[in-house]
Formats: sequence, structure tokens, C-alpha cells
Amino acid sequence: MSDKELEERIAHLEKTVDELSAELAGRGQELDRLSVWIDKLIAREAERDAEGSGGVILGDERPPHY
Repeated sequence: MSDKELEERIAHLEKTVDELSAELAGRGQELDRLSVWIDKLIAREAERDAEGSGGVILGDERPPHY
């Protein structure tokens, strides 16, 4: 393999690594946003449970408005 071919392969690999790094960074940011969103949903649901207003009716239970 010639020096020129090796240089081309290295350049291609460096470009690929840069692209993958950028993609990974973007995915990390998205995961961070989703984690914050999930934490907020969990906190909101915990508040509903504490208030007793967000319960799910199971089986033959009557809803609170009956």
C-alpha cells in the first residue's frame, strides 16, 4: 500500500471518527433532556399520588365523583 493510499485511509478514518463523535455528543444531549423530562414526570406523578387525585380506578372501584 502506498503512502498516498495510507494517507487517504487515515483521512477517511479521522473524518468518520469526528462524525461519530459529533453524533454521540448529540445523543448525549438528547439523553440529558429526556432524563430531565422523565424526572419532572416522576415528580408530578408523585405529587398526584400524595394528593390522591391521580389514582387509577382498578376493577370494580367507583370513581371519586360517584
